[in-house]
Amino acid sequence: MHKETDIITIEEVLKNARKYITSKKELGIIKKSYELAYERHIGQKRLCGEDFINHPLSVAFILTNIKADYITLSSAIVHETDFSYGELKELLNEDIAHITTEVKKINKLSLSADSEYLIKYYKKILVGLCEDVRVIIIKLADRLHNMRTLWALPLDSQKEKAKETLEILAPIAHKIGINYLKSELEDLSLRYYKPDIYNDILRNLNNTKSERDNSILEMKEFISDILKKHGIKHEIKGRSKSIFSIYNKLNNGKRFNEIYDILALRVYVETEAECYLSLGLIHSKFKPLSKRFKDYIAMPKQNMYQSLHTTIFGIDGQLFEIQIRTYEMDQIAEYGVASHWAYKENNDSVVARKNEMDQKLQIFRNIIESNNDIDSNDEDFVKSVRNEVLNEEIYVYTPKGDVIELPIGATPIDFAYKVHTDVGDKMVGALVNDNIVPLDYELKDGDIVKVNVNKNSKGPNKEWVNIVKTSQAKNRIKTFYTKIDKEINVKKGQELFDKELRKLKIPFSEFNTEKNIKYILETVNEETLDDVYLCIANNKYTANYVINLLYKETKSKEEIIIDKITTTASKIENNKADIIVDGIDGIKISLASCCKPVKGDEIVGYITKTKGITVHRNICPNISKIEERNIEILWNNNIINKYSTNIIIKVEKKENALLSLISKASTSNVNIQTINTINNMDYITYDLIIMVENIDVLNKFIKDTHQMQEVIEVERIIK
Repeated sequence: MHKETDIITIEEVLKNARKYITSKKELGIIKKSYELAYERHIGQKRLCGEDFINHPLSVAFILTNIKADYITLSSAIVHETDFSYGELKELLNEDIAHITTEVKKINKLSLSADSEYLIKYYKKILVGLCEDVRVIIIKLADRLHNMRTLWALPLDSQKEKAKETLEILAPIAHKIGINYLKSELEDLSLRYYKPDIYNDILRNLNNTKSERDNSILEMKEFISDILKKHGIKHEIKGRSKSIFSIYNKLNNGKRFNEIYDILALRVYVETEAECYLSLGLIHSKFKPLSKRFKDYIAMPKQNMYQSLHTTIFGIDGQLFEIQIRTYEMDQIAEYGVASHWAYKENNDSVVARKNEMDQKLQIFRNIIESNNDIDSNDEDFVKSVRNEVLNEEIYVYTPKGDVIELPIGATPIDFAYKVHTDVGDKMVGALVNDNIVPLDYELKDGDIVKVNVNKNSKGPNKEWVNIVKTSQAKNRIKTFYTKIDKEINVKKGQELFDKELRKLKIPFSEFNTEKNIKYILETVNEETLDDVYLCIANNKYTANYVINLLYKETKSKEEIIIDKITTTASKIENNKADIIVDGIDGIKISLASCCKPVKGDEIVGYITKTKGITVHRNICPNISKIEERNIEILWNNNIINKYSTNIIIKVEKKENALLSLISKASTSNVNIQTINTINNMDYITYDLIIMVENIDVLNKFIKDTHQMQEVIEVERIIK
């Protein structure tokens, strides 16, 4: 067992990997990854003083303990190098290049758990989960090794990293079922985030350690004798309660001597049948504590965890928690979605587990899908993540005993959509524990839920969107109505189109030829005529514009926008956009990425050919010579948002200069979105993208930053 300060070698990584990777080619790629990383990291040191190469090797070593595949191990070894995607693809392979690139994207966002950029952090984490779970597993192992050497950072940074780990990464490790990483992440986080509480628990545990060890040893021998007499091959280990789980129980009002599972044993047997037989034999000798029995074998948790849990009155009346599981169940309990690496054979249990893993990751896909919805916002997104990923969950049951995992506060509607989309769409009522409940009833842990459906139901109630808690239910309800709305709008667009044909006295049969339709679809870049009708109904373009495409009398999109501006009444008072274009509503507007305007800047609109209106600063060189497609626009003072802009800060090469800048930004209500560091012989340049509410906040931040002792120059730039 390695200690926090141990130096890991590539030989140790390969030795562990050889226990489950037999391909010489795969082992060779791991070795080559090390050689590439070693070359790039020569001379680099970590803050704790060790050679930098020890970090990626330690991450890989951690991953060998969950039997990660060679792609994951190789990606972990090169994840801190400056190799490009193309270089890694050529030197190693495409999978390693892809996973490494995704890990780098997440690592660029090193953020406080209080930061506004938590939103982007969550998105990167969840997108990583959706694309390839190995990206997140590397991130978790990477953070675990960093937490083991957290003592090297300043006290404030220790607390910040510990809080971020505790509130974001450890819960995600739990959600995907990797207890091996989760438990140590939690304990290390508590050690640095709340050291007084951590040390107090540790002191209490140490004070009772000798007594506990004796009791556990005696109980272990007693249970082992029982199982041996009945011919059950087994292994029994004393299970140490994690400090963080004790902290949680103390935090919920328990006293130290009331935490039953500090005295704990884990029994390993070979078959599921032996789990139940062992339980019966233990209960025949020791009285179980009522309401403390859990059968997670018959009803597994949705992170695939399986085990029998019971609390018994053991020797001298002391309470012991006993967990009974097979060796394969233990692999799943420790490694969760990573556990399929441990079993290469293509048997039914492995296939079933991979299917369960895919279903497990669906929660993350649902949240991303929900965030892409037109009505969603960042606040909703963070709320979804916290409710569905980071909070505690409840377990409820179908009448047949199948377990369904839901976030706290979930309703029978959430339950119905978790069972199946059709069940949710046709739901008309629900029974919870045989009692009729309203559809907004908050389900409790252990509830048995029966959904009443009507096969003739026309669909879910539109108002359910405001009741449900899960992204999955929200998405399904919105999808149902989007489909209906689309059908209505297609019909509306077709009616407008037919009306315009009649007005121009053009027979539909003359217009509706294969050649004409093909030309229209290619010109407006749509796939079907229904899509064209939908665009007409949504005012993307008029029926007259489509018809005129064939008669060469069409106006350009720029002319249509200008016509709209001059013919439509202004709706400034109701406008919900950041930018107001007098007389126009519903046109796509975007802020230029070159000059990055913020509220208060003097701006001008540029009518593009395909992307609506782009907003530039008046001084932007990219539009200084273009006037014919420029229009007047205004900032909407009724909207309060933050806007990104680019600044360059040159600083002297002093320790903690970047920390001072980050601190100054935090106190100035300025959020740093990205930092690109450019080293020079005499100074360091930080290329920052920052978020500010308006030009006044920006100017004050630039002025205040310029007055800092270590700052040489501050400049807002246009790229």
